[in-house]
This record gives sequence, structure tokens and C-alpha cells, in this order.
Amino acid sequence: MLSEGPVTDALYWVRGPGLHALLIVLGAVLLARLVSWAGKRITDRIDAAATGSDALVRSEAAKHRHSLTQVLTWAAIVLIWSIAIFFVLETLGVPVTGLVAPATVLGVGLGFGAQRIVGDVLAGFFLITERQYGFGDVVAIQVVGGGDPAEGTVEDVNLRITRLRSVNGEVVIVPNGQIVKVVNLSRDWARAVVDVPVPSSADVNRVQQVLREVGERAFADPRLHRLLLDAPSVMGVESLALDEVNLRIVARTLPGKQFEVGRDLRARVALALSREGVSLRATAQEDDVRDEALAEDRARSGGAA
Repeated sequence: MLSEGPVTDALYWVRGPGLHALLIVLGAVLLARLVSWAGKRITDRIDAAATGSDALVRSEAAKHRHSLTQVLTWAAIVLIWSIAIFFVLETLGVPVTGLVAPATVLGVGLGFGAQRIVGDVLAGFFLITERQYGFGDVVAIQVVGGGDPAEGTVEDVNLRITRLRSVNGEVVIVPNGQIVKVVNLSRDWARAVVDVPVPSSADVNRVQQVLREVGERAFADPRLHRLLLDAPSVMGVESLALDEVNLRIVARTLPGKQFEVGRDLRARVALALSREGVSLRATAQEDDVRDEALAEDRARSGGAA
């Protein structure tokens, strides 16, 4: 017959410390989910308030509150699990004070190995407190080592990483400690810049007048009027080349709306200049002359390419 001692001890452990540890873990799971749910509710309310407003874009305060809520939610969940692990160890009878010395050695080792993580967290802290960018901003981020910057809309920013969504739908994750330069394309206001190349033979004064009329009609359009802060202005001749003149029209827009306004202005400019008989392709005449010369050469050579 088996001894009842080990069985009794096992039942005592299951009903006592084991059950307490399980309840602590379950409590931590429920509390972490509650914090996550509350954080999601808060961010959803911020998003709903920003979307339902007449500003069409998020205010800088709304962006900061959204990012701050995500960071506080993440920090609260980490704190909950840290405290839960401590109480579980104490409940199971593990001498926590005896782990101080090994934890110190382990902490020093991890400190050398996790310098990049610490740098990411510190950089993320300053990114958020200084309000360099927030949820919904359109940014271009230059990382250590150069290369092409990461461009897209900020979908998530916390103390360690920034997640972007590019125009192609790609998700780009950038560690905060690797960021060396940030270009915020949607802070307070933006500017749409449209360069219009016309042949040097065109009447520049007439083209500028057409561009002014395009800007006035665009500002009077109800669809574009809500995106523009003021009427588009013609800056004049931006550059000169041998066979073309480059004119520039600029417009101040709401944050992040410069791309939409720029596309609309280009379509309006192309249509207006086409009606005036002005070609946007400065080398069209030269290409026609070159094609005729090639045709003559082929005719002389008997049709050989």
C-alpha cells in the first residue's frame, strides 16, 4: 500500500500554494486584459472624436493622447506581469531575497547585451514626450546607416518601436533607438508643390495667368476648399532650361492632404493648358523631327533598321 504522506503533501500543495499561484496568474491575465480593453476603448474614443470633427484631420493633441494611451497601456501590462511573477515566486516558497545576487549578475549581463533595447526605450520616451510625431502622422524616418528613409503613416508608436504603413500597404517596423532623423509631413499644415514644365516658346505670362485661374477655381471648389488653407499661388518661373521653362504653383493644405491636393491640381493644370494649346512635353517637336530624320535614313538605306 502506498504511503499517504506524499499524496497528502501533494494535495496540500495543490490546495494551498499551487492554488494561490494559479489564482494570481488568472488575476494577472484578467487584469492585463482589462487594461488592454480600457486602453482600446480610450483610443477608439479618441479616433471617433478625431474622425467626427470638422477638421478632417487629427489634432496634434489627439495624436499625442493616442500615442500616450498606447504607451501607458503597454507599461501597465508589463508592470502587472512583473508584480504577478514576484507574488507567484513568493507564494511557491522561492526565496526572493536569495535571488538578489544572481539577479544582479544576470542584470549586469543583460545590461551589456540589451544596450540596444535600453536605447530604444529611452529614445521612444523622448519621441513621445517631445511630440515629434504621433498616431496618424505621415513621416519619413531616416535610420542609422543611411539608405532610403522609411516613409508611411504611423500606425503604432510605443517605447521600443514605431510601426509605419507605407503607401504600398507594407508594414515597416523601426526601432526607436535607430532613428537619426524624422521628417513629419503632417504637422500643423502641409504644402502641395506642383511644377509645370512648358516649352520655352510658350507665352510665360499667359501660362502664369492660366495657372492663377486654375488656383482660383480649385479654391472655389467645395471639395478642395475644405482641404486648402488658402488659395494656391503661382510662384513664377522656378528654373530655365534650353528648351523648357519650369513654373511652380504651391498650396497650403491641411496636414497629410498635400498629396490629394497635388494630384487634383496637376489634373486641372494639364486640362487647362491643353485647352490653351500649350504642351507639357517640351521635346515633342524635337521628337517629331528626329522621327522624320530616322524615317528618311531608313528610306535611303532601303528600309534597314
